[in-house]
Amino acid sequence: MRKTFSIHIEKILSEDEKVVFITGDLGFNALENLQNKFPKQFINAGVAEQNMISMAAGMAYKGYKVFCYSIAPFIVYRCLEQFRNDVCFHNLPVFIVGNGGGYGYGIMGSSHHAIEDIACLSGLPNNTCWVPAFTGDVRSILNAIIKNSRPAYLRLGLGNENPFDNKYYGSFNVLLFNQKAEVTIVAMGPVVDNAIKAIQQNNIQNRVNLLTCNSLPLEFTTEVESLFSSTGKLVVVEEHVSVGGLAQQLSVEILKKGIQLKVFKSLCAKGYLSKRYGDQGFHQKESGLDIENISTVLKEIIND
Repeated sequence: MRKTFSIHIEKILSEDEKVVFITGDLGFNALENLQNKFPKQFINAGVAEQNMISMAAGMAYKGYKVFCYSIAPFIVYRCLEQFRNDVCFHNLPVFIVGNGGGYGYGIMGSSHHAIEDIACLSGLPNNTCWVPAFTGDVRSILNAIIKNSRPAYLRLGLGNENPFDNKYYGSFNVLLFNQKAEVTIVAMGPVVDNAIKAIQQNNIQNRVNLLTCNSLPLEFTTEVESLFSSTGKLVVVEEHVSVGGLAQQLSVEILKKGIQLKVFKSLCAKGYLSKRYGDQGFHQKESGLDIENISTVLKEIIND
């Protein structure tokens, strides 16, 4: 995703000289093209994330659109106050971009993980959190961010290409739809790939609805409401803690709309149960976000 992001940002910078890209001394082997081609639009602010956001807010106030880039935990947690007070309250076009969302930085440990980022940012005024599930989503999301010209958080991870057709309804992209589906799955971010593999391994493509959620706060449509109602069984898969994440925000909307569910299953990041660090796959498995556990959960619900 980072490479796709870099390529499309290059296009955006070339089309509008009022777009500026600021990095917190990160992005090596991915952003050099921006630095070389757009020296007047590229700034390395150094390891000073709080200052970077306040500087971006000042530039946005003067008519610029500013992307601020770092790894997810640094761009979210270190400068939360500056993003809230200087950017969101003033509805300025500053867009923070965090690479390696969830457990993306694996063995580097909790200081380098971002599993509470959506909870921190999705409730801020005027802000939208964007979480691409596939590499191709990055391009369309960047276009939306520029068009909306308001605060945004873009959470990048290691995504694959989408093997399905895109059918966007509000915050959701419907990947699989079946009239006789027995369960609906909603995933957020690249962890959807584990859900896809679980579905394929069990050969249940015709028995499930599969959606990704690309943005929060949620934008519901009647089509998505119908999908949830038709199966009455919902599984949420996200590499984020349960509090403030997709499942919790979904449950509020479902209750508000009076959608009746027989089963609601939340598969989410559970922190550090073993008190050990490992790669992203290790943490996904420990949290039950791996292919095997998703497969088990789906089989239990379908056979119930």
